[in-house]
Amino acid sequence: MEFASFEKLEAFMKDVFMKVGVPQEDAAVCADVLIESDKRGIDSHGIGRFKSIYIDRIKDGIQDPVTNFEVVKDFLATAVVDGHDGMGHVIAKKCMQMAIDKAKKHGLGMVVARNSTHYGIAGYYAQMAANENMIGITGTNARPSIAPTFGIDNMLGTNPLTFGIPTDEDFPFILDCATSVSQRGKIEHYDRINKTMPEGWVINRDGTSEMDPAKALSGLTKGASALAPLGGLGEDTAGYKGYGYATVVEILSAALQQGQFLKALNGIGENGEKIPYKLGHFFIAIDINAFVEPEKFKKTTGDLLRELRASAKAPGQQRIYTAGEKEYLAYLERKETGIPLNDSLLKMLKGLIAEYGLSDYQF
Repeated sequence: MEFASFEKLEAFMKDVFMKVGVPQEDAAVCADVLIESDKRGIDSHGIGRFKSIYIDRIKDGIQDPVTNFEVVKDFLATAVVDGHDGMGHVIAKKCMQMAIDKAKKHGLGMVVARNSTHYGIAGYYAQMAANENMIGITGTNARPSIAPTFGIDNMLGTNPLTFGIPTDEDFPFILDCATSVSQRGKIEHYDRINKTMPEGWVINRDGTSEMDPAKALSGLTKGASALAPLGGLGEDTAGYKGYGYATVVEILSAALQQGQFLKALNGIGENGEKIPYKLGHFFIAIDINAFVEPEKFKKTTGDLLRELRASAKAPGQQRIYTAGEKEYLAYLERKETGIPLNDSLLKMLKGLIAEYGLSDYQF
């Protein structure tokens, strides 16, 4: 296993983005969002998806490297944005900044976007608000993946519902997770490391569980497989809750901005050709100062989280975590060791170096 520093990997991604036509400032934003995922140990959404989700889609002509960020409606604390199939990271960062700016004036801001593309880890944007002493909330729809409870069709995206909340600790409370048991990015990671998936993540059309990640990814693309909603299949383990939350995110990512939804997001045209995904997002910023002094809020939140971590552990368990803690610990470790690069990632990086003449980089 080889390792790369934060700075080297971020600079490399920025340079490749620029090679495919992303303007320098936007390329820096995209690379910053992606490296943040790897910094936090979220290997499903960083360098592992750099080529397939972004570079390849730009080359296929279904994602515009130059982002036309259009505000189509602006009303006091709210706004509607059209991203015109540009870079999702750029669209999302601008939207959350708009929501934060509106919250500073009105106590709360909400901005929704349509015709966008994959925006990386949702926690990045929620943390933007948390860094400004605000509560940040964001969500996005995605390619059809999740089957509704009692169904087998992949209808809903993995649709994260994400919260960022400041605390008096060294890291904010960041809850960033899909509304499915797992997500495509994690299955892609399992495929890269040749690891069998747990039973219950993916369902085939005959109702059986698919545990081969390569077959699962193929099945998801062809509509032959679907992800289980958070809680699992059926009602016995409350899978209807994940199904319900995924539907909430789908509505908030499509109805307010009048964007695409469900099967219209599969990226496939009438004749089987690749087409833009046209995703929708929403961003909410809540100014804590409109309710209480931020320092008091952060202490109460910190006290609450510390009490949770100090509660009785289950037999055999050494530690209780709160959301965002493991990612912070991963950051502290990777800051020293660098980001791990398995053979699959190294092959991808070396291929990009050769393709774009970036011989100054060695991995």
